[in-house]
Amino acid sequence: MSLNSPARQPLAPTSINSILNPVIEPSVQSKPDAPTKRKADELNEIDSEDDRLHYITDNCDQVRRKIRTLLNSGEMKVTEFQRAIGVNSNAYGRFMGYTGRDKGSGSNTYVEAFKFFKKRELQGIKVPKKKAKTTEESAKYDVSAITLDGEAETNVLVFDSCDEIRKKIRAHLAQPGVAQAAFLREIAKTYRDGRKIQSKVLNDFLGKRGASAGNTSAVFYSSYVFFEKLRIKEGKPRSKHRETMEKLYAGKGFDTKNRSDRGVYCFAGETPVEDKYGKIHFY
Repeated sequence: MSLNSPARQPLAPTSINSILNPVIEPSVQSKPDAPTKRKADELNEIDSEDDRLHYITDNCDQVRRKIRTLLNSGEMKVTEFQRAIGVNSNAYGRFMGYTGRDKGSGSNTYVEAFKFFKKRELQGIKVPKKKAKTTEESAKYDVSAITLDGEAETNVLVFDSCDEIRKKIRAHLAQPGVAQAAFLREIAKTYRDGRKIQSKVLNDFLGKRGASAGNTSAVFYSSYVFFEKLRIKEGKPRSKHRETMEKLYAGKGFDTKNRSDRGVYCFAGETPVEDKYGKIHFY
């Protein structure tokens, strides 16, 4: 060994245990990936035959509230929603015009709308928040600036049949942003005595059928006044039905004082039949 070479360092003592049981350094493990949100195309994975879509747990009023909340949020328009659940505007309008837990339970709109919302629920899609009403929206149905002849005496001449007013009410309640309670408050303003019109009165009127069925209802008269003011405000022309009613009931209007179901006198063998304008014909 050269005198100039460095001296070797002594080896550290090694125990027999370190040889037989070597220490293994833990490996650095990567953290599991955080769960990612499901893609939009994965939201359709629920089969249309899924039993959960066919066991209806919401009543008709609850489904109507969900529809209105969806439309008021601005997420979908009425026509888009109708296409999404596969119903036409007439079926949709009839269902949305009803009020009551079981009113409309036989409607296809009720069944398909429930499936639509149940599927969204199972997919984890939250119910959209109600969009705040703008001043423009709240003023859309304000008709307080218009006064009709005879309104102060609660004696506006009516030129619509009861069935026609029922159609208008159902169509109106089917509009996004229109609540039944707000509609009742608005038509109650027709009366100057501060009265309130309850939902039961509306339901009773909507549940009738016939041109003169419900002619003495407060809903019939006040709704006519409201829709007539709204027609004037929007600058719309009179309908053909309205023009015919004006000819048939010129100068006196449709009877809103005497109940139509009080009966009529006829000869033996005659059958009284009411037409769509409320006129009685004998056959």
